[in-house]
Amino acid sequence: MLKGLYAWTMALAARKTAVWWLAIVAFVESSIFVVPADVLFIPMVLAKPKRAMFYAGVATVASVLGGIAGWYLGHYAFESIARPILEFYGKLDSFEQLKASVDDQTLLLLLVTSGLAHLPPIKVVTILSGAANISLGFFILSAIIARGARFFILAGLLQRYGEPIRDFIEKRLGLIAALFAGALIAVYAVYVFVR
Repeated sequence: MLKGLYAWTMALAARKTAVWWLAIVAFVESSIFVVPADVLFIPMVLAKPKRAMFYAGVATVASVLGGIAGWYLGHYAFESIARPILEFYGKLDSFEQLKASVDDQTLLLLLVTSGLAHLPPIKVVTILSGAANISLGFFILSAIIARGARFFILAGLLQRYGEPIRDFIEKRLGLIAALFAGALIAVYAVYVFVR
């Protein structure tokens, strides 16, 4: 199923309507979809590097709006809509574990790591934010910063380095994400320890 979704998303990058598909995929990725917007975003930027920042802006706005939809799902419709979505993706146990241990500081860390590196998946964190009654304003601000940083940094790298950076990212995405998430967790641990 995942390979089929991935192939379908990659095929969208070649269409004239790709920017609309990018917005749709970025929106639904933040609340219900399993394939990250990057699989559409990267080929689009490589095909038209001069539009990289425009694509980053579209992806950021759509992703934040999708995150807000996920927050509303968690806050107002957890039992009827969000729970079945999490069960479908096999993420309900992860969600329940996170919900039991979440506070504002932990959630901020999760928003940053999921926004930048998909650890944990962004849809889990957006729904969790709503279910845990995290301030919507706080959620939106952190989502703008994290998702915007992800898309604009990636756009800048792809615009500057092109195809070699795509190969590097695709071959080492898991390692890059893990190192970045590890660094963020280390910074948070130091913050908690020093405080």
